[in-house]
Amino acid sequence: MSKIPVAILGATGIVGQRFIEMLDGHPWFEIAALVGSGRSSGKTYREAANWVLANDPPERVLDMPVLPLSVEIPGRIAFSALPTDIARTIEADFASAGFVVCSNAAAYRLEPDVPVIIPEINADHLQMLESQRRRGWKGLIVTSPNCTTTGITMAIAPLHKAFKVNRLMATSFQAVSGAGYPGVPFLAIQDNVIPFIPGEEEKMEKETRLLLAQMVKGERREAEITVSAQANRVAVIHGHTVCISVGFESRPTVEEAQEAIISFRGSEAVQKLPNAPVCPVILRQEVDRPQPRQDRDLDNGMVCTVGRLRPCPILDLRLVSVTHNAIRGAAGGSVLNAELLKAEGYIQ
Repeated sequence: MSKIPVAILGATGIVGQRFIEMLDGHPWFEIAALVGSGRSSGKTYREAANWVLANDPPERVLDMPVLPLSVEIPGRIAFSALPTDIARTIEADFASAGFVVCSNAAAYRLEPDVPVIIPEINADHLQMLESQRRRGWKGLIVTSPNCTTTGITMAIAPLHKAFKVNRLMATSFQAVSGAGYPGVPFLAIQDNVIPFIPGEEEKMEKETRLLLAQMVKGERREAEITVSAQANRVAVIHGHTVCISVGFESRPTVEEAQEAIISFRGSEAVQKLPNAPVCPVILRQEVDRPQPRQDRDLDNGMVCTVGRLRPCPILDLRLVSVTHNAIRGAAGGSVLNAELLKAEGYIQ
């Protein structure tokens, strides 16, 4: 079987680099186009990109040209790592031209006909693509959630499925790589916690309800969960930590909650996807885990690690989650979404 050609929009940035890393050698997809800004287009990738990941870039992309933002490029899937203000126009142009757009940007996440997907949690939300066809696009757009929302929702999804979450308090401690590169200035973040990230708390609250929504006759019905979020930037390179307190309609014991997390899996179809982890949510029993440095890279950075599961004196239970913000919370989540779309027949 020939591989499906894909384009990476915003290929020189940190999320674009993660896309390259994950798609190099992918069994289904092959990088056909690297797309960048006016500053980068016309150069080779070697000349245009300041590679900041630990491993060297794949040799085969170094001499590929960086193409301008135009639909006249090769590829059937467009992985978007574009800034939100640019994505609003460009992603629609690509969808209209027939591309399957798998986006990390927030531009279309709140649209009633654009699914926000974490495959193990809400693959059934792909039903929304039926109403998206009314836009007249030859292709489609599917989005990934905000990187912090990913860590919240993956942690509580097993509990919501079993016991119905109705209240949630989440305080995040977010890595500097979530701000892109070069990110937060050293003198601002060193020896410091910055208790404000623009737009982040609103995303954490709204997108959590969207991801846990039920589908009713092809329409997404937002979950009735009261969410209170606080976002902080901390001096960690990769890995978002979130401290979560949860209230339920049916309060579980700690042991019941542990069993719900340990047994949680995606559908059988999702479990077969190339980048799907065996256990999407891993439960740690140690008193001081999870930690970003020790847990963010588990299973190639595609899992959410949960620990410190215990009673909460205000709500019902409390716990801590860690996810790799640039992998599962960004590029890896979008690649998994593309794999789901192919497995479900949306990409031929």
